[in-house]
Amino acid sequence: MQTNRTTILRQMMDWRAAIIAGIVAGVVFMLLNMWLASYYLGNANLPLQLSAAVVLGPSVLPPAAGVGRSVYAAGFILHMLLAIAFACLIAFCLHRWGILVGIVGGAVFGLALYVINYYSLADALSWLAPLRGWIMALSHVIFGAIAGGVYEALERDRFEHVHV
Repeated sequence: MQTNRTTILRQMMDWRAAIIAGIVAGVVFMLLNMWLASYYLGNANLPLQLSAAVVLGPSVLPPAAGVGRSVYAAGFILHMLLAIAFACLIAFCLHRWGILVGIVGGAVFGLALYVINYYSLADALSWLAPLRGWIMALSHVIFGAIAGGVYEALERDRFEHVHV
């Protein structure tokens, strides 16, 4: 007895490209936010302290005295791990459609990430609430657009056969 089985090709996600996209987008996001924090608030280290406070608690937030390199390292490590994870999620959702969808879809994802971070998580992480606004929204949109665009630019197309 022979069954009619159809074989289709399914595009595989490129994990290497997703991780690199997360690193690039994470570094750009951090540098942009450090510049904005320096320009508007006079404290370039604020983004690192905000990230560090997630794991170390609010005692590391300004005007904390004696905040050392370990706090900044914790903030940077957490930030980069999250950036890579979010870039992998963007890649997983958008890897089939090309660079334009990667950039635009990534930007939409970045905006959704902003809403989740600053309107949902701010209930538990109260120090995020005062930072709500167009500047943080725009920086999240830029993060998502860069992550999606870099992923699509670096992606190596690979396919697997799937029997249906």
